[in-house]
Amino acid sequence: MADGVKIKGTRDGLLVSLGAGDLPLLLADLRAQLNRSPGFFQGGKVALAVGSRPMTRADLQQICDVLGELGITIWAVISQSPMTRAAARELGLASASPPEEAPSDLEAGQEPAVIVRRTLRSGQSVRYPGHVVVIGDVNPGAEIVAGGDIIVWGKLRGTVHAGAMGDDSAVVCALQLQPMQLRISGNIARSPESNRTKQKARPEVARVRGAEIVAEPWEP
Repeated sequence: MADGVKIKGTRDGLLVSLGAGDLPLLLADLRAQLNRSPGFFQGGKVALAVGSRPMTRADLQQICDVLGELGITIWAVISQSPMTRAAARELGLASASPPEEAPSDLEAGQEPAVIVRRTLRSGQSVRYPGHVVVIGDVNPGAEIVAGGDIIVWGKLRGTVHAGAMGDDSAVVCALQLQPMQLRISGNIARSPESNRTKQKARPEVARVRGAEIVAEPWEP
């Protein structure tokens, strides 16, 4: 039985780690995880960590094909096996040995975050496997997709998706919370069409409670 596949966020982007077990089972697990949040992974680039597993060029090509179903590409292979690193180079991929005693960011309990110091305008988007902090506004037509929390130090009027890899505990915070659409994990909410915009703006945090997203005052 396979140990499974782990998809984690690091400061350098997404890392896909293969556990021990038969490759067909691992590929089925990988495909299932990707299909749970296809919009988040679409068009991304990942590093692949396979430990000491010896892999042929054909083995790596199978993994590339599964990722390619969602437009995902592998840019590097991290392995302790010289055979695997050589196969990666044959496919034109970067290869490296894993650093000794260097756990990934999330394993060390340090969730990665990116800080955007500008206003996101219509047509602009930010996608990141960890938390996203925007110091500025998120205008209508702009989009943020994050594996963790989304914090906007300004007006949030665009589209946001927090906890995009299935984290129901993620939150969305903003000084003025008026999104066109707000998603947390698989839950969706739209900004109410009431006279909320006429009310005095106040900081709010949106989170999942029960089976729905609720907005509450953002207080210490």
